[in-house]
Amino acid sequence: MTIDAHQHFWIYEAERDAWITDDMARIRQNFLPEDLKPVLEANGVAGCIAVQADQSEAETMFLLALAEKYPDFVKGVVGWVDLRATNLYDQLEYYSQFELLKGFRHVAQAEADDFLARPDLVKGIRQLGAYDFSYDILIYPTQLKAALQLVREVSNVNFVIDHLAKPYIKDQKINTWSNYIRQIAAFPHVHCKVSGMVTEADWQHWKPQDFYPYLDVVFEAFGPDRLMFGSDWPVCLVAAEYAPVLSLLRDYMTQVGFSLTEQAKVFGENAVKFYKVEE
Repeated sequence: MTIDAHQHFWIYEAERDAWITDDMARIRQNFLPEDLKPVLEANGVAGCIAVQADQSEAETMFLLALAEKYPDFVKGVVGWVDLRATNLYDQLEYYSQFELLKGFRHVAQAEADDFLARPDLVKGIRQLGAYDFSYDILIYPTQLKAALQLVREVSNVNFVIDHLAKPYIKDQKINTWSNYIRQIAAFPHVHCKVSGMVTEADWQHWKPQDFYPYLDVVFEAFGPDRLMFGSDWPVCLVAAEYAPVLSLLRDYMTQVGFSLTEQAKVFGENAVKFYKVEE
């Protein structure tokens, strides 16, 4: 079963969604399950994980409502909660009733470089372990040092790095990023999503080979047992349609020589295990 481990839904609101800049006008519109379903079917993808895009508890409930309405293909939700709240334990207790809620994420890429290493946040993330919630790490390469400290300090939570930590693909910078990625991958409770790559490249002129050095690093570091495909739809649409995003990774794995068994792990089995998806 092929699973898209990372995509988003939203009802577009200009003020709330100000991160969608003028050059991203293609995605200044609503994107809902009924829009995604035919895309998944056309590409042979059986289900997806819906990930938060807004920093609010309303976002979590919005995604859960969609997942409950479309359980045939929305297989899980990564929501948002204030991980520094004094009543976090009570909130997690409440959220634990929702079987489709698999974990949480904060848009840490919009925070200071040391954000993920701050004691109050580390304490909050550690509490996720009591309810078997995972945590998605959304960062830029300059924040990898803090992420390394986080995964070193918190061993009772399963982590996944979103979008390869957004390496500077357009500028072909790789050394510092790759050094930290290898250090983080040394921790077995950390996974990585092969997602969001096309939007870190030249949107109009990228070619598959642009991504291969970065893919080489994550496949060497994490191996096919801890990587999972994600489209980052609809954000990917500013640089590529769904099919080329899917083909990019599939073609790479085929060319490098990964077996069909290994490909099946990256394109679904790992996401099923990580997010505890019911098949």
